[in-house]
Amino acid sequence: MLLLQQGLVRERARALRDSAAMPLPAPPSYFDRLTTFNVVRANDASELDSRSRLSSRFSGPASPYRFHLLDHALLRQRFDNPIFSLAVRGAGAIVATYVDSRFATETAIQGESDLFCFTTPLQGKMTLIRQGEMATGTDSQGLVYRFSPDMRMVTSDESVRTNVFVQVAKLEEALEHMLDKRLLKPLCFRSALDWSSGLTASLKYQLDFIRSEFERPGGVADNAVALASTTDLLMALILRGAAHNHSDQLDVGPASAVPVYVRRAEEFMRVHCASPIHLSDIAAAAGCSVRTLGSAFQRFRGRTPLAALHACRLEQVHAELCRNAGATPIGAVARRYGFTNASRFGIAFRRRFGESPLDTVRRALRS
Repeated sequence: MLLLQQGLVRERARALRDSAAMPLPAPPSYFDRLTTFNVVRANDASELDSRSRLSSRFSGPASPYRFHLLDHALLRQRFDNPIFSLAVRGAGAIVATYVDSRFATETAIQGESDLFCFTTPLQGKMTLIRQGEMATGTDSQGLVYRFSPDMRMVTSDESVRTNVFVQVAKLEEALEHMLDKRLLKPLCFRSALDWSSGLTASLKYQLDFIRSEFERPGGVADNAVALASTTDLLMALILRGAAHNHSDQLDVGPASAVPVYVRRAEEFMRVHCASPIHLSDIAAAAGCSVRTLGSAFQRFRGRTPLAALHACRLEQVHAELCRNAGATPIGAVARRYGFTNASRFGIAFRRRFGESPLDTVRRALRS
């Protein structure tokens, strides 16, 4: 770790010599567009010393974090433009952040975090060090980790990254439902995430989708119904797409099921699809485990319970548009059932019913 720090400091010294006459550029403009996020910036390097006074200026997952600039000479300087920018937004079990750190920094934590972090570096490098082992994230390889006192994170100069945090307790609860048994060991992930293939690529797509929705007023983060389903899908992709110490148990063949589970689940979805229900709620109503429910739907319906819930919500929107014939705006009806993105909703609606929502309303008015 010492060699890594020394290397980053040497790189910083060379960069300072090469650009001594040049002012630091302003941070990426997207921080100014994150109106739904709590944004904190620091121009004074002393705010990133071992006491990390910056931590007291925001709430959320970063509160217990401690930042430490590797080049101590920078602590005596103040800059015209921010040298550290952080944007945070939380909703339910998910927290999304954007981070821009201009200088090589080491980050640590006091105690153990109650969140798993999924990091996508956009610029620069980020290295995790734990018990002598290192994993480095780049623009093609993400990182997953849970901060603890024996872990350090070292970022390079000009590091820009996005993070999605998920509550540890919620992920472990979802895994117990999938396994249909209690965990004997805490959930622990392999640090590196190869975004290029398989369900890990699907996980990357879902993380990007969540960040874009958290940026948007009126998006998933503002709709409890949509947030519940999005969270369930994210946790399923995490547990299937990111390697962890219980992955081998998820590869065991599906449990047997009977059609009554499916019928009970479908009825529960029809009655409660305008509410923020989770897979565990559907399984409880069906009288089986989440794992058994998933196996039953795949066997008897050829799709997942989440896909069935999505279809049920589309059916209810279609029924309301036909029944009310324009009395309620299409967007309001869609949002009631968790469809917060008008474009995605329109595509899904047309794929399912062969016409646009507006066409459905017009046809209902003519009949």
